[in-house]
Amino acid sequence: MNLLDENIPLDQGELLEGWGIRCRMIGQNLARSSIGDDNILTLLHRLKQPTFFSRDRHFFQRPLCHGGYALVWLDLVPEEAALFVRRFLAHPCFRTKALRLGVVARVHHDGIHFWQRNRQGLQRVGWLRG
Repeated sequence: MNLLDENIPLDQGELLEGWGIRCRMIGQNLARSSIGDDNILTLLHRLKQPTFFSRDRHFFQRPLCHGGYALVWLDLVPEEAALFVRRFLAHPCFRTKALRLGVVARVHHDGIHFWQRNRQGLQRVGWLRG
């Protein structure tokens, strides 16, 4: 399940749906609005292997790596969220749920920085051309 934080504009979720990428939004389809970030982590533990996309920088922390979910910080302007969610989900390193689980990632124009459960150090991959 792809889950979008409430800080991602509704039109970005609609764009993703239009591209055939199913997603749910905090405050719209799941949980209440203004759920609070501590409660989001509790929610992620209850869901089946979600990938959570947020514009909140504090989700980009190594200790948040967990085998049951992925956290993705979209470090870009709100109007670019859908495009970069799609790029992240299509990237060979993250294109399947199995590849994403246990990852805490920062997505930005220059590529993806990420920590991975059971791996040492911050890793980086670039965007593919094409």
